[in-house]
Amino acid sequence: GPGHTVADGKIYTKGFLDFKVDIQKAIDSLDFYTDKEALDRKHQLEGMSIACDAVMILGKRYSEKAKEMSEKESDPVRKKELLEISKRCEKVPANAPETFEEAIQMYWFIHLCVISELNPWDSFSPGRLDQHLNPFYMKAVEAGTMDREKAKELLQCLWIKFNNQPAPPKVGITLKESGTYTDFANINTGGVTIEGHDGVNEVSYIILDVMDELRLLQPSSNVQISKKTPQAFLKKSLEVVRKGWGQPALYNTDTVIQEMLIAGKTIEDARCGGNSGCIETGAFGKEAYILTGYMNLPKILEITLHNGLDPLSGKKLGLETGDPEKFSTYEELFEAYKKQLKHFIDIKVKGNRIIERL
Repeated sequence: GPGHTVADGKIYTKGFLDFKVDIQKAIDSLDFYTDKEALDRKHQLEGMSIACDAVMILGKRYSEKAKEMSEKESDPVRKKELLEISKRCEKVPANAPETFEEAIQMYWFIHLCVISELNPWDSFSPGRLDQHLNPFYMKAVEAGTMDREKAKELLQCLWIKFNNQPAPPKVGITLKESGTYTDFANINTGGVTIEGHDGVNEVSYIILDVMDELRLLQPSSNVQISKKTPQAFLKKSLEVVRKGWGQPALYNTDTVIQEMLIAGKTIEDARCGGNSGCIETGAFGKEAYILTGYMNLPKILEITLHNGLDPLSGKKLGLETGDPEKFSTYEELFEAYKKQLKHFIDIKVKGNRIIERL
């Protein structure tokens, strides 16, 4: 299914009520007279609208739970916190966030919904978290409602959430491949802005402190280094790296952008992209890595050596390409293997098309 996917900045400027309005406009503009796929598009858009409702219902449940907990809380400090949480969850994800706290809460609701609904085969990531959050942080600092330590504490809470949140339990073949583990996200920090300017900001430095102080397994963290990256940020990143606990990774922003341009991305999408959970390069918010399984080349060779039969299951899965014991040359075996390989690649491509349509 869709995995290794990275969000862009939409959720920081719109709430899910806004998304539902956009979806309805798209439905209203469908052309059922000339577009043969209009009905399929309508069904997909209606499904998206239902998904928006689900996200908002989740937020409402958290709001109600926090309020219920506040009514039983005797500690006045904690009681106030719970009431603030309730109010915050009543606002987002239905509406666009306006504060640093709301922005973090907005992302976490999206993260929970995505990994719970899709089991995205490891990794849903927030993308350029520092660039998304910095406007909220600077606004709060200017208003006197936030300082660096408070922002760091909130981000540390988010980091702990990442670390404690497992991926949904694996089933079927994915269970045989690997057990359940944390849904590894990858935080991209630094890089450049959509205009091509240096993307390092105050939140970038706070994130470095967060990862250094907590030293958690999750989320994975990387810093994007470009020709425009300040030496102070590079030095600070290396100070964390030299401690030897494995984070952050360092990636070349300019090379990442060039790779995406070669792949046909626009310069704006390339600048806003980066690396996902398994460090694939992609344009954040513009594409999904549709994982449909892997090709097991040794297994196909094994099936070739058994004339199309899978010795593990006893089922005939491949083509009858001949009894290998009767092959007189390596070339005969290799030709048989290529036929089996083409057979399974064709099956894989057909499966990919079905899954991607879903």
